[in-house]
Amino acid sequence: MSMSLQAIHKNQPLVHCITNYVVANFTANGLLAVGASPVMADAIEEAGEMAAQSSALLLNLGTLNERTVASMKEAGFSANKHHTPVVLDPVGVGATKFRIETARQLLYLLKIDVIRCNIGELAALAGADWTSKGVDSGNGHIDVAATAKQLANHYQSIVIVTGEQDVITDGERVEFVTGGHEKVTKMTGSGCLLSAFCAAVLANSKEPFNDLQTLLNEYKQASANSVAAIGTFHTNFLNELELLAEGRR
Repeated sequence: MSMSLQAIHKNQPLVHCITNYVVANFTANGLLAVGASPVMADAIEEAGEMAAQSSALLLNLGTLNERTVASMKEAGFSANKHHTPVVLDPVGVGATKFRIETARQLLYLLKIDVIRCNIGELAALAGADWTSKGVDSGNGHIDVAATAKQLANHYQSIVIVTGEQDVITDGERVEFVTGGHEKVTKMTGSGCLLSAFCAAVLANSKEPFNDLQTLLNEYKQASANSVAAIGTFHTNFLNELELLAEGRR
């Protein structure tokens, strides 16, 4: 199996992130730590042009507003036109009508290569019975693998559901990735950064499914190696990602 973070480090992709203001800085620092170039352009006047010259596009719904939704569509159309991979992170999609409508609209209008979500977001996108808790995953009971597979087939996308056990499926294959440390859930933006890494991997991948599965393993490894009090955990996590990307782990 190839090392996905090392591949990012080698290829230095330009990743266009239309993301949320809670995680923008952490996402940019995380991408820089593994050798990618982040750009956070979300003005509608330049979103299409920026996506056209980027290696991959990330659309993250964390702090949605009408203006950024329009920019996401513009960037997405441009990325599709230039065969640039697109990752959707439907943050808190089950929490409000605006979020679910926006996510469904983007999935309908655009070719999305990867949907990276948690269990609650998966349930919302699939219309399953679930109680969401803001942007956290919430509670309910669904067959995660079967639901993810169904979603992957419906949208012709790779679906990644992260949690204690990650699930990745392309609608046919299903793989599970275990490991990591629960402390990562106390760090805002850990899922958002992973979505940005998915985009960075897709930028140069010949085997997206395998390379993304490798990325999930590496990301869990980084969190397992970072365990400390929360402030130090943040620092350790970026350090671990850098070491993995540089092949020093």
